[in-house]
Amino acid sequence: MPQATHRTSVRGPTFIRLLARLTDVDVRPSRQSLSDRLGQWLDWTHAVALSTTIDGKPSEVDVDAPTFGSAEEDECARVRRSLVSAIVGDGTFAISRQRGLEHVLAEDDGAPETVDYSVFRQRYLAIQRSMQAATGNLRGRLRDMLAQQSVDMARLADVDAVMERVLSPREQALLARVPVLLGDRFERLRQAEQKALAEAQVSEVVPATTPGAWLDVFRQDVQSVLLAELDVRFHPVEGLLAALRT
Repeated sequence: MPQATHRTSVRGPTFIRLLARLTDVDVRPSRQSLSDRLGQWLDWTHAVALSTTIDGKPSEVDVDAPTFGSAEEDECARVRRSLVSAIVGDGTFAISRQRGLEHVLAEDDGAPETVDYSVFRQRYLAIQRSMQAATGNLRGRLRDMLAQQSVDMARLADVDAVMERVLSPREQALLARVPVLLGDRFERLRQAEQKALAEAQVSEVVPATTPGAWLDVFRQDVQSVLLAELDVRFHPVEGLLAALRT
């Protein structure tokens, strides 16, 4: 009797655990520490820039720079709510009961809507660009404010600027892979339903699944991944806010 395959439990942010589950990838725990992995991402020019920033003189204080207050907290919260609303309210990712009447009628007539994955991919990339632009603007503004707090805070702001410059290209390259992984999920769900419906037809039994139901499952999956990615993109913003509050 074949034994069931036990997948390794994935630890880390919700974003990583969600992707591991949806893509059915057995992720092995890394044996490297975070500092070791970070060292592999930095070349010597990046290391020199980071060292110079940490050991050197911090940026000059600009007396005309904006000061931190509740208005900035509110703006960060407003931007986040706006991005969440854009994700949740996007018609491409809405389930059947949230979409137009013509889609529901087509499904009731036994003709499940035909959707190409490129539609989802384009919308995912568009929302990614919106998240990147919005969080980048917030991060830059908060960093400018942090630099005016004290000498130590100014150095922290400089370090954040270097880390953003060093790590952002790698981060964007990795996040660009997410729509590819979701494309695999799209095909697996569609093929699984086609197989189940074909087997039910051969057996002359009522299918256990509603034709087209897989598409709503996929839409919910994409929404969940986008919301989890938004959390990841806001981590630097939240870190700067925490520093400013002190």
